Amino acid sequence: MSDSPPDPMVLKNRLRRRGIYLLPNLFTTAALFAGFYAIVQAMNGNFEYSAIAVFIAMVLDGLDGRVARLTGTQSEFGAEYDSMSDMVSFGMAPALIIYEWALKDLGQWGWIIAFIYCACAALRLARFNTNINIIDKRFFQGLPSPAAAALIAGLVWVTMDFGVLVRGADIKFVAAVVTLFAALSMVSNVPFYSGKEINLRRRVPFFTILLLMLFFFVLIPSHPPLVLFSLFICYALSGYVVKLWRFIVKNQNKKNIIEPPNS
Repeated sequence: MSDSPPDPMVLKNRLRRRGIYLLPNLFTTAALFAGFYAIVQAMNGNFEYSAIAVFIAMVLDGLDGRVARLTGTQSEFGAEYDSMSDMVSFGMAPALIIYEWALKDLGQWGWIIAFIYCACAALRLARFNTNINIIDKRFFQGLPSPAAAALIAGLVWVTMDFGVLVRGADIKFVAAVVTLFAALSMVSNVPFYSGKEINLRRRVPFFTILLLMLFFFVLIPSHPPLVLFSLFICYALSGYVVKLWRFIVKNQNKKNIIEPPNS
Protein backbone atom coordinates (compact mmCIF):
# COMPACT_ATOMS: atom_id res chain seq x y z
CA MET A 1 0.00 0.00 0.00
CA SER A 2 1.34 3.42 -0.96
CA ASP A 3 1.94 5.98 1.78
CA SER A 4 1.86 8.88 -0.67
CA PRO A 5 -0.44 11.79 0.28
CA PRO A 6 -3.76 12.07 -1.54
CA ASP A 7 -3.88 14.05 -4.73
CA PRO A 8 -4.71 17.73 -3.97
CA MET A 9 -7.05 17.83 -6.97
CA VAL A 10 -9.03 14.88 -5.58
CA LEU A 11 -9.37 16.61 -2.21
CA LYS A 12 -10.40 19.82 -3.93
CA ASN A 13 -13.11 18.03 -5.94
CA ARG A 14 -14.43 16.33 -2.80
CA LEU A 15 -14.68 19.63 -0.96
CA ARG A 16 -16.34 21.18 -3.99
CA ARG A 17 -18.96 18.43 -4.15
CA ARG A 18 -19.68 18.81 -0.45
CA GLY A 19 -20.02 22.56 -0.89
CA ILE A 20 -22.48 22.17 -3.74
CA TYR A 21 -24.64 19.78 -1.75
CA LEU A 22 -24.60 22.25 1.11
CA LEU A 23 -25.75 25.13 -1.09
CA PRO A 24 -29.43 24.16 -1.64
CA ASN A 25 -29.78 23.22 2.02
CA LEU A 26 -28.58 26.70 2.99
CA PHE A 27 -31.44 28.17 0.98
CA THR A 28 -33.83 25.74 2.71
CA THR A 29 -32.48 26.80 6.10
CA ALA A 30 -32.95 30.45 5.17
CA ALA A 31 -36.56 29.73 4.16
CA LEU A 32 -37.08 27.95 7.49
CA PHE A 33 -35.67 30.96 9.33
CA ALA A 34 -38.02 33.28 7.43
CA GLY A 35 -40.99 31.15 8.47
CA PHE A 36 -39.84 31.11 12.09
CA TYR A 37 -39.30 34.88 11.97
CA ALA A 38 -42.84 35.32 10.63
CA ILE A 39 -44.23 33.42 13.62
CA VAL A 40 -42.21 35.49 16.09
CA GLN A 41 -43.30 38.77 14.51
CA ALA A 42 -46.96 37.67 14.52
CA MET A 43 -46.69 36.89 18.23
CA ASN A 44 -45.31 40.40 18.77
CA GLY A 45 -48.12 41.98 16.75
CA ASN A 46 -45.90 42.99 13.80
CA PHE A 47 -48.16 41.44 11.18
CA GLU A 48 -46.77 43.38 8.24
CA TYR A 49 -43.27 42.05 8.94
CA SER A 50 -44.62 38.53 9.35
CA ALA A 51 -46.46 38.70 6.02
CA ILE A 52 -43.34 39.94 4.22
CA ALA A 53 -41.31 37.15 5.83
CA VAL A 54 -43.68 34.54 4.35
CA PHE A 55 -43.11 35.97 0.86
CA ILE A 56 -39.36 35.92 1.45
CA ALA A 57 -39.65 32.26 2.47
CA MET A 58 -41.47 31.61 -0.82
CA VAL A 59 -38.61 33.08 -2.84
CA LEU A 60 -36.01 31.10 -0.91
CA ASP A 61 -38.06 27.91 -1.19
CA GLY A 62 -38.19 28.33 -4.95
CA LEU A 63 -34.45 28.96 -5.14
CA ASP A 64 -33.38 25.85 -3.24
CA GLY A 65 -35.11 23.56 -5.72
CA ARG A 66 -33.78 25.47 -8.72
CA VAL A 67 -30.25 25.46 -7.34
CA ALA A 68 -30.42 21.73 -6.61
CA ARG A 69 -31.64 20.95 -10.14
CA LEU A 70 -29.16 23.25 -11.88
CA THR A 71 -26.21 21.84 -9.92
CA GLY A 72 -27.44 18.24 -9.95
CA THR A 73 -27.44 18.03 -6.14
CA GLN A 74 -30.90 16.63 -5.48
CA SER A 75 -31.02 14.20 -2.57
CA GLU A 76 -33.56 12.44 -0.38
CA PHE A 77 -32.27 14.38 2.61
CA GLY A 78 -32.80 17.66 0.78
CA ALA A 79 -36.33 16.69 -0.21
CA GLU A 80 -37.27 15.73 3.35
CA TYR A 81 -35.64 18.82 4.81
CA ASP A 82 -37.49 20.98 2.30
CA SER A 83 -40.81 19.42 3.36
CA MET A 84 -40.09 20.14 7.02
CA SER A 85 -39.22 23.73 6.16
CA ASP A 86 -42.38 24.11 4.06
CA MET A 87 -44.52 22.85 6.93
CA VAL A 88 -43.18 25.60 9.17
CA SER A 89 -43.10 28.43 6.63
CA PHE A 90 -46.30 27.63 4.71
CA GLY A 91 -48.26 25.58 7.24
CA MET A 92 -47.67 26.72 10.80
CA ALA A 93 -46.66 30.33 10.09
CA PRO A 94 -49.70 31.37 7.99
CA ALA A 95 -52.08 29.61 10.39
CA LEU A 96 -50.65 31.43 13.41
CA ILE A 97 -50.45 34.76 11.57
CA ILE A 98 -54.09 34.72 10.47
CA TYR A 99 -55.18 33.50 13.91
CA GLU A 100 -53.34 36.23 15.78
CA TRP A 101 -54.40 38.85 13.25
CA ALA A 102 -58.14 38.20 12.85
CA LEU A 103 -59.37 34.74 13.83
CA LYS A 104 -58.56 35.04 17.52
CA ASP A 105 -61.64 37.19 18.08
CA LEU A 106 -63.87 34.45 16.66
CA GLY A 107 -63.24 32.34 19.75
CA GLN A 108 -63.34 28.57 19.31
CA TRP A 109 -64.14 28.80 15.60
CA GLY A 110 -61.06 30.93 15.08
CA TRP A 111 -58.51 28.38 16.20
CA ILE A 112 -60.48 25.55 14.56
CA ILE A 113 -60.24 27.32 11.18
CA ALA A 114 -56.53 27.98 11.74
CA PHE A 115 -55.97 24.32 12.61
CA ILE A 116 -57.87 23.17 9.51
CA TYR A 117 -55.46 25.19 7.40
CA CYS A 118 -52.45 23.77 9.24
CA ALA A 119 -53.70 20.18 8.89
CA CYS A 120 -54.49 20.64 5.18
CA ALA A 121 -50.98 21.99 4.60
CA ALA A 122 -49.51 18.87 6.23
CA LEU A 123 -51.76 16.60 4.17
CA ARG A 124 -50.87 18.51 1.00
CA LEU A 125 -47.14 18.09 1.60
CA ALA A 126 -47.49 14.40 2.47
CA ARG A 127 -49.55 13.73 -0.67
CA PHE A 128 -47.06 15.63 -2.82
CA ASN A 129 -44.16 13.52 -1.52
CA THR A 130 -45.96 10.23 -2.17
CA ASN A 131 -47.35 11.15 -5.61
CA ILE A 132 -44.34 13.03 -6.96
CA ASN A 133 -43.58 10.35 -9.57
CA ILE A 134 -47.21 9.60 -10.46
CA ILE A 135 -49.00 12.83 -11.30
CA ASP A 136 -48.52 15.02 -14.38
CA LYS A 137 -45.51 17.24 -13.66
CA ARG A 138 -47.08 20.11 -15.62
CA PHE A 139 -49.74 20.53 -12.94
CA PHE A 140 -49.85 20.36 -9.16
CA GLN A 141 -52.55 18.27 -7.54
CA GLY A 142 -54.20 20.87 -5.35
CA LEU A 143 -53.04 24.38 -4.54
CA PRO A 144 -49.33 24.42 -3.61
CA SER A 145 -48.72 25.30 0.02
CA PRO A 146 -46.55 28.37 -0.81
CA ALA A 147 -49.38 29.81 -2.92
CA ALA A 148 -51.89 29.10 -0.13
CA ALA A 149 -49.59 30.84 2.35
CA ALA A 150 -49.28 33.78 -0.07
CA LEU A 151 -53.06 34.19 -0.08
CA ILE A 152 -53.14 34.54 3.69
CA ALA A 153 -49.99 36.66 3.98
CA GLY A 154 -51.15 38.80 1.06
CA LEU A 155 -54.52 39.41 2.68
CA VAL A 156 -52.86 40.55 5.90
CA TRP A 157 -50.32 42.72 4.08
CA VAL A 158 -52.72 44.44 1.68
CA THR A 159 -55.31 45.04 4.40
CA MET A 160 -52.78 46.67 6.70
CA ASP A 161 -51.33 48.65 3.79
CA PHE A 162 -54.74 50.17 3.06
CA GLY A 163 -55.35 50.81 6.75
CA VAL A 164 -58.39 48.55 7.10
CA LEU A 165 -59.28 47.95 10.73
CA VAL A 166 -59.35 44.32 11.85
CA ARG A 167 -61.97 45.03 14.48
CA GLY A 168 -64.81 44.92 12.01
CA ALA A 169 -66.82 41.73 11.61
CA ASP A 170 -66.51 41.90 7.82
CA ILE A 171 -62.74 41.53 7.70
CA LYS A 172 -62.86 38.63 10.16
CA PHE A 173 -65.38 36.89 7.93
CA VAL A 174 -63.18 37.53 4.88
CA ALA A 175 -60.15 36.15 6.76
CA ALA A 176 -62.07 33.00 7.71
CA VAL A 177 -63.31 32.47 4.15
CA VAL A 178 -59.88 32.99 2.58
CA THR A 179 -58.27 30.64 5.12
CA LEU A 180 -60.80 27.88 4.47
CA PHE A 181 -60.58 28.40 0.71
CA ALA A 182 -56.79 28.10 0.80
CA ALA A 183 -56.96 25.06 3.09
CA LEU A 184 -59.51 23.10 1.06
CA SER A 185 -57.84 24.03 -2.23
CA MET A 186 -54.60 22.45 -1.00
CA VAL A 187 -56.22 19.04 -0.46
CA SER A 188 -58.42 19.19 -3.55
CA ASN A 189 -57.76 17.47 -6.88
CA VAL A 190 -57.92 20.76 -8.75
CA PRO A 191 -54.96 21.10 -11.19
CA PHE A 192 -52.69 24.12 -10.81
CA TYR A 193 -50.00 24.91 -13.36
CA SER A 194 -46.55 24.07 -11.96
CA GLY A 195 -44.25 25.84 -14.40
CA LYS A 196 -41.74 22.98 -14.11
CA GLU A 197 -41.60 22.58 -17.87
CA ILE A 198 -40.04 26.04 -18.18
CA ASN A 199 -36.38 25.65 -19.18
CA LEU A 200 -34.23 28.51 -17.94
CA ARG A 201 -31.45 27.54 -20.35
CA ARG A 202 -33.69 27.79 -23.40
CA ARG A 203 -33.79 30.90 -25.53
CA VAL A 204 -36.89 33.03 -25.18
CA PRO A 205 -38.23 35.90 -27.32
CA PHE A 206 -37.15 39.43 -26.49
CA PHE A 207 -40.78 40.37 -25.82
CA THR A 208 -40.92 37.75 -23.03
CA ILE A 209 -37.84 39.22 -21.37
CA LEU A 210 -39.39 42.69 -21.64
CA LEU A 211 -42.62 41.55 -19.97
CA LEU A 212 -40.70 39.87 -17.14
CA MET A 213 -38.62 43.00 -16.57
CA LEU A 214 -41.74 45.17 -16.48
CA PHE A 215 -43.42 42.80 -14.04
CA PHE A 216 -40.52 42.37 -11.60
CA PHE A 217 -38.96 45.83 -11.79
CA VAL A 218 -41.94 48.08 -12.48
CA LEU A 219 -45.26 46.48 -11.56
CA ILE A 220 -44.33 44.75 -8.30
CA PRO A 221 -42.26 47.66 -6.87
CA SER A 222 -45.11 50.08 -7.67
CA HIS A 223 -47.30 48.50 -4.99
CA PRO A 224 -46.03 45.12 -3.71
CA PRO A 225 -48.93 44.20 -1.36
CA LEU A 226 -51.68 44.75 -3.93
CA VAL A 227 -49.80 43.31 -6.90
CA LEU A 228 -48.67 40.14 -5.11
CA PHE A 229 -52.05 39.53 -3.50
CA SER A 230 -53.82 40.01 -6.83
CA LEU A 231 -51.32 37.71 -8.54
CA PHE A 232 -51.91 34.83 -6.14
CA ILE A 233 -55.68 35.32 -6.17
CA CYS A 234 -55.57 34.88 -9.94
CA TYR A 235 -53.36 31.80 -9.56
CA ALA A 236 -55.65 30.29 -6.91
CA LEU A 237 -58.66 30.77 -9.21
CA SER A 238 -56.82 29.55 -12.32
CA GLY A 239 -56.95 25.95 -11.15
CA TYR A 240 -60.72 26.03 -10.93
CA VAL A 241 -60.90 27.58 -14.40
CA VAL A 242 -58.76 24.71 -15.76
CA LYS A 243 -60.94 22.19 -13.90
CA LEU A 244 -64.11 23.71 -15.35
CA TRP A 245 -62.66 23.80 -18.85
CA ARG A 246 -61.66 20.13 -18.64
CA PHE A 247 -65.13 19.25 -17.39
CA ILE A 248 -66.76 21.07 -20.31
CA VAL A 249 -64.45 19.46 -22.88
CA LYS A 250 -64.97 16.00 -21.37
CA ASN A 251 -68.75 16.34 -21.46
CA GLN A 252 -68.58 17.65 -25.02
CA ASN A 253 -66.49 14.66 -26.11
CA LYS A 254 -68.93 12.26 -24.45
CA LYS A 255 -71.80 13.97 -26.22
CA ASN A 256 -70.04 13.65 -29.57
CA ILE A 257 -69.44 9.93 -28.97
CA ILE A 258 -73.02 9.24 -27.95
CA GLU A 259 -74.49 11.44 -30.68
CA PRO A 260 -72.04 11.38 -33.62
CA PRO A 261 -72.56 14.17 -36.16
CA ASN A 262 -74.51 13.28 -39.28
CA SER A 263 -72.29 12.41 -42.19
